[in-house]
Amino acid sequence: MNGNDLGSYLSFSEDAEQSVLGSILLNSQTLVNVMDILKPDYFYVNINKELYSVFVSMFTMATPIDVVTVLNEVNKTGIFATASEAKIYLTELVNFVPTTTNIENYAAILKEKYYCRRLISAAHEIIARSNTIEGDVRNLLDWAEQLIYDIRKDGAGKGLQPIGEVIVVAYDNLKKIFNREGGEHLGLVTGYKSLDEILMGFNKSDLILLAARPSMGKTAFALNMATNVALSQKKKTVIFSLEMSKEQLVTRILSYTARIPGNILKTGQLEPDDWENLAAAAHELSDAQIYMDDTANITVPEMKAKVRRLGGADLVIIDYLQLMSSGGRRNDNRVQEISELTRSLKIMAKELDLPVLLLSQLSRSPDIRTEHEPRLSDLRESGSIEQDADIVMFLYRESYYNKLCEHPNLAECIIAKNRHGETNKIALTWDGRYTKFENVEWNRSEF
Repeated sequence: MNGNDLGSYLSFSEDAEQSVLGSILLNSQTLVNVMDILKPDYFYVNINKELYSVFVSMFTMATPIDVVTVLNEVNKTGIFATASEAKIYLTELVNFVPTTTNIENYAAILKEKYYCRRLISAAHEIIARSNTIEGDVRNLLDWAEQLIYDIRKDGAGKGLQPIGEVIVVAYDNLKKIFNREGGEHLGLVTGYKSLDEILMGFNKSDLILLAARPSMGKTAFALNMATNVALSQKKKTVIFSLEMSKEQLVTRILSYTARIPGNILKTGQLEPDDWENLAAAAHELSDAQIYMDDTANITVPEMKAKVRRLGGADLVIIDYLQLMSSGGRRNDNRVQEISELTRSLKIMAKELDLPVLLLSQLSRSPDIRTEHEPRLSDLRESGSIEQDADIVMFLYRESYYNKLCEHPNLAECIIAKNRHGETNKIALTWDGRYTKFENVEWNRSEF
């Protein structure tokens, strides 16, 4: 099949197109009933598409719509070759329509045909590109999957909702929060009490940024939360690691789950009790819904495709932003590329309807300042990172800068931005033996 055969496979209904246009000419109020669901592109016959665009334009300008006014308008725009041809066609439309009361049904037919045409067109694009593919076929699979997904997403848009309907949903959520019904009202519980109280958990469609200087513990903190989500709530967590291998990640998780210091796991000098604890931890984790991918240079479209093929997820963790590539033409402006990445990740969180925890490095500024606590301005190649993120968190340990500090195991998670509520600092304890952060109750005035 070649490109010239495409027309014979296209799906459209000229009768439905003419019935929609004729209904509007007979009763312009019917346009209001379909304008929110019917776009000019839904018409296959070009003259019908242009006529519908004229109707919408006239409606926007509050111009009455009937055969006479439309005839005057199309004569000015030159849609028809002659005024006589325009008059004949408009008259035929009025005479053709069976009844104006069925206009919404006619519009539904046009919408169905439109999406059928898009699928046919997409199939031809996929065939054409498949015949010329050179290199990694995975990129083709991701592109084809995204192409089909975009068609589905475009057809799933919601119209305007009255506030009364929205209030019912919001009120129900508030009741659940008040009654604490099984935690379903909350986002994903991270396992860190103070953090969950401030954020109400990790919420769907949120892009959550966790940033810190190297070796501050951001990967460990992310893995701690991933394990808490998977084990305590039985939720599906996907981890994309661009820095560490899957085996390294698992070793870390086993270390703090089995309470075996990481250096002992690396050397293999385990005692009999250690082997028992390790076996118990491995058994517990084997049933956890934690999925890992350590593909280098993975792109956002590839991530989306993998999550969709998995059947969805409850949380996605990406470690880390500065190692990611946009996948497009190389851009010498890294700030712009980072901005494109964070925007794409925010869109991914919204499309997949899940929280995305994105790890990021900080600039060297905290190392240079006397006051080492990180700030929003310290985000590396910041661009739109702060703008796109719903929540920005920093990890800070005083012992990173001062080995002789009074409380070397004390750490802070600084919530620098929270689109949904307050910003604050929460205290954690850090146990480097197991690369684990834990809850701690403390009073700042005591230190």
